[in-house]
Amino acid sequence: MEPVVSPAVINEIEEALSQVSEIRAARVVTSPAGVIEEIHVLALPSKSPKQLVRDIESTLMAAFGIAVDHKKISIAQLGHESVPQPTDDVTAPARAKIKSINAEAAGVYVNITVTLELGGDEYAGRATGPASTTGRQRLVAEATLDAIGQYLQGAFTFALEDVEIIRLGRESVAVACVVLVTSLGEHAFAGSALVRQNDKDSIVRATLDAINRRLGFLTTT
Repeated sequence: MEPVVSPAVINEIEEALSQVSEIRAARVVTSPAGVIEEIHVLALPSKSPKQLVRDIESTLMAAFGIAVDHKKISIAQLGHESVPQPTDDVTAPARAKIKSINAEAAGVYVNITVTLELGGDEYAGRATGPASTTGRQRLVAEATLDAIGQYLQGAFTFALEDVEIIRLGRESVAVACVVLVTSLGEHAFAGSALVRQNDKDSIVRATLDAINRRLGFLTTT
């Protein structure tokens, strides 16, 4: 009898597969009963599909005790130009740093610019919309994702699901839900940050908290 997995375990499996060096995104499809029917992965071409299938099987068995028929695993490989070229420098995975956050009112609208530093370069993300309190919060997060999108150069897309400042005990916390959109489907991630300086700074940090680790998976082998 094939094992039944819950939606929470499916998310853990997709996360674990995304940590395999060649894999850039993973999607697990189950039956209504929770049985794994298909596993789709988007990977770099630095390893043969047969070896990738074996790596996936090993990961599932070692981490979850799940044996999956290799026929259920589908591999889609990116072009060779997607493989990062070796260099003499050993660098850490990409991690965004906040350089500045600016808001410029224009009547009932507001223009938000969030500048991030990534890989030694700066990227200025922008978003414009209604100047309401909730509207400003979304625009700050969207400007952050716009800067990330410039860094990724369209290879992958992050979209904002929602963002909010909530109260937890004596603390205010910014919480952001971000969706990674790939050819294999959507993957949702959440991030949070305590409000220390101001709401805008915390929203940017919460948005980055949701995606910083994923940037490492998407931009390094």
